[in-house]
Amino acid sequence: MESIDNFLKTVGALYDETRVKLLKFLYIHGPLCVCDLQNSFNMIQSRLSRHLKILKDAGFLKNFKNGRQNYYAIKSPIDKFKNEALKEILALPMELPKLKRKSKKCDINDIISKRSKNGTP
Repeated sequence: MESIDNFLKTVGALYDETRVKLLKFLYIHGPLCVCDLQNSFNMIQSRLSRHLKILKDAGFLKNFKNGRQNYYAIKSPIDKFKNEALKEILALPMELPKLKRKSKKCDINDIISKRSKNGTP
């Protein structure tokens, strides 16, 4: 029963063009804060959060916080079915929005770089 529930959650999460685009976008750009996703997709926070929650609940995404910022990234490892679905999504020709950063403070790579220079974990 658990595998059927997992399958249905996975398929259900993919049954939306916006969520498919979010997965491809996050795969290409790596971890992003919610504010950058909002700016890039020109989407209100409540609608975006709903899409991200569905993808997280289906096992595609993980999230973490840095201060007050909430970040999302493709979960790793993921099961074989999700991995194959992700490969198919990456092969799909689709127009994605450009990455629009709200501010340099949200760039997780910049944050990690600064921390490593300062010796902060």
